[in-house]
Amino acid sequence: MSMQTRAPVRIKDRDRQAILRALRAGVVPRVGLQHIQVGRKAEVAAILDDLKHAEEGGAGVRFVIGRFGAGKSFFLNLASVVAIEKGFLVARADITTDRRLHGTGGQARALFAELMRNLASKTRPDGGALGDVIERWLSMVVQEVGEEGDAMDRAIVERLRPLEELVSGFELHQLLYRYYTAQRTGDEETQRAIIRWLRAEYDTKTEAKRDLGVRTIIEDRDFYDYLKLFAKFARIAGYKGLLVCIDELVVLSHRLASKQARASNYEAILRILNDCLQGHVEGLAILFGGTDEAFADKRRGLCSYEALATRLQHNEFAADGVDLSGPVLRLKTLTPEDLYVLLARIRDVFARGEPSSYLLPDEGLQLFLEHSQRRLGEDYFRSPRDAVVRFVGLLHVLEDDPQHDWRAALGRVDALAVPESTSAEAEPRPVPEEAGDLVDFEL
Repeated sequence: MSMQTRAPVRIKDRDRQAILRALRAGVVPRVGLQHIQVGRKAEVAAILDDLKHAEEGGAGVRFVIGRFGAGKSFFLNLASVVAIEKGFLVARADITTDRRLHGTGGQARALFAELMRNLASKTRPDGGALGDVIERWLSMVVQEVGEEGDAMDRAIVERLRPLEELVSGFELHQLLYRYYTAQRTGDEETQRAIIRWLRAEYDTKTEAKRDLGVRTIIEDRDFYDYLKLFAKFARIAGYKGLLVCIDELVVLSHRLASKQARASNYEAILRILNDCLQGHVEGLAILFGGTDEAFADKRRGLCSYEALATRLQHNEFAADGVDLSGPVLRLKTLTPEDLYVLLARIRDVFARGEPSSYLLPDEGLQLFLEHSQRRLGEDYFRSPRDAVVRFVGLLHVLEDDPQHDWRAALGRVDALAVPESTSAEAEPRPVPEEAGDLVDFEL
């Protein structure tokens, strides 16, 4: 197999370690994605179009669908990196049984809190950016106004006034203004309490009233309203908008036993879909990640909810079954050529971008692919996770013993164990339907 790969680039040791440790564990690295990205050009172009639409004041929703191990989480991370580079704020979280879009026991609030804790910006790409975002905005206003006092007060109020047009916007307006006054007086305790409130970390209204004198907190029913508010504020604060990435839809379809609980969460998704596509939201892009089963299962998946099924149905006129204009973005399988390029780039990472330090020649890449195809069948490129984990394990063996013959190591590659995935997608194992709504019953 002969194909063109890009010229190696120098790779920082910090990025190298983060990439290799993540790949060896079978998870997606949060940094250095540009070093190992292959294919997906059409899908990335579709996301860029969505971001451009959000930047211009629109909104959009995409469902990134693919089989387990096909690269959905990688694609969501890649979209996050691209959005941050484009000047967006990015919030990222995985759905769990205790963190979901709808709930009556704090589950939706927990998902919102996780999104806000993971809020990332260009200066804080690893998350925890909420405080920095507010501080940056206040500094920007000070520079524009050029003075403190009444002029600054009026400028803050005027800039936040558009928030009042949205549900719960008045509360957010008041707390952001109070953050400014606390900053001006050096009241760090109040600033921390406001950040905690904005992260939905107050469990009771009594506690919030004690610390801040407010009578409201972010609750389950406020989940989507506050996402819209933060998207609006992101634009006020000088960002292009807000990208929200929510992975593991399979938890809703195959881990929630209660049919009513699934329906309520699907209703929440329907509301988001309708609202964004009808032009009622500004500066917000949302990506949902899920498996084929979570999407298409007629009994438990998204398509079991008729209103969603009609909105997400396949375009029968699309060439090759691919329609990037709709809300469903199906990740195509990697070709053997794509996988070859991916392994070549992982080899570059191991060698820190130095071809003279390659642990495996091109011939070794080809033999590894042939070996993987014999062992894994067509899954070796349809679901590249296992092949990547085994390849990283092989390179670690060669790195630990530079004198070891790579052919002999390749012959023992079957002994390299693939770590069990911690993703909810790996083994859905739904609770029996007969359990019904009593699964959520509490005394």
